[in-house]
Amino acid sequence: MKKTKELDEKIDNIALALEKTKINEYVDYINNRKRLIYINFIQGIARGFGMAIGFTLLGALFLYFLQELIKLNLPLIGDFIAEIVKIVKENL
Repeated sequence: MKKTKELDEKIDNIALALEKTKINEYVDYINNRKRLIYINFIQGIARGFGMAIGFTLLGALFLYFLQELIKLNLPLIGDFIAEIVKIVKENL
């Protein structure tokens, strides 16, 4: 009798823990192929858009810092960087 109560309590605790992990919702998500494909498609678009924006911002910052280095008039390095910036501006 006592072992049965303890076993029931442990089973209830396990069931409660599984409900908290929302495993049922995850299984429903995996089994619904249309929803799975749609969500993954949207995530792919968001990642691609985020990468494009991030690369653009980093490239712009890189060019800005190169232009600032040119203004410092460092010998040899300044000429080299000026040539790089010139090439990039011509190809944009």
